[in-house]
This record gives sequence, C-alpha cells and structure tokens, in this order.
Amino acid sequence: MKVSSGGGRLRLEGLYVRVSGSAGQESLLEAQEHELRATSTGEIVKVFRDRASGLREDRPGLNRLLRAVADGSVTVVRVTHEDRLARFGVGWLKQLLAVHGATLEVLHPKKLGGREELLEDFVSLVTTFAGRLYGMRSAENRRRLLAESGQCQAGGE
Repeated sequence: MKVSSGGGRLRLEGLYVRVSGSAGQESLLEAQEHELRATSTGEIVKVFRDRASGLREDRPGLNRLLRAVADGSVTVVRVTHEDRLARFGVGWLKQLLAVHGATLEVLHPKKLGGREELLEDFVSLVTTFAGRLYGMRSAENRRRLLAESGQCQAGGE
C-alpha cells in the first residue's frame, strides 16, 4: 500500500468519473478513469461512475462515494475536472469531505478567474436549462401523441 507524502496517512482513493449522457459515452468514462489511475499515488479503493447531469443531486455513484467517505473507506476523492463532481456547489462538497477527514484532488484545476469563470458558469446554466426544457417538450409531445392515438389518457402518464 502507498502512503501520502505528508505524514504517513494512507491514501485511500475514490475515483469519480461522470458523463452527462446515458448512452454512447462509455469511452469518455474510460478515458477519465484511465487518466486518474495513471496518476494515482495511493491505493485505489473503488471507481465511482455516473451517467447523469452534474446538476442532479440524486446521482447513485456520487451517493456511494459520499457513503464511502463517511465510513472512512475513502480518504481522497479524485476527479479529472471539478465539473465532473458537480456543476455548482463543489465548495459545499469539499466542506463535507473535510468533515469526514477526506480531501478532493482535481487533476486539471480551472485556471479561469473573474469574468471568464462567471461566463462559463452562465453558459453551463443556459445549456442545462435548455436541455431540460427540450426534454420536457419532448415528454409532453410523447404524451400528446399517445393520447391522440388512444394509447393513454391525456391527463395521465
């Protein structure tokens, strides 16, 4: 087992990889995992995976990772980019990790500041909400078409 360079504490690493889409992005998940494994300096306990938006709060992989941190089986959470962990609120997650004695390591930290970072956050919000709006429209259209075809009631799911 490897130890941290800072004082002998075991580096029990939880690698977190995430893509936004549910299909066709397996190679992106594998690329993130490969990069994190190649740069590991501790014992990799587990790789936690999600195929969901970084804005979703109910991601199964992230929930399993947080439980592993809480029970002490992961002491270092590693991600390739901060937005893989969450689109917003990473500061809160860092505080939660710290409460349990864990840290977050970002392989490629943001080098933005000021306006550039604010603009990137704004574009992320607009993109996310546009995608959700189109998804809602699509679901409404499916329900309408099913209702028109007599396969379901207009008001129900």
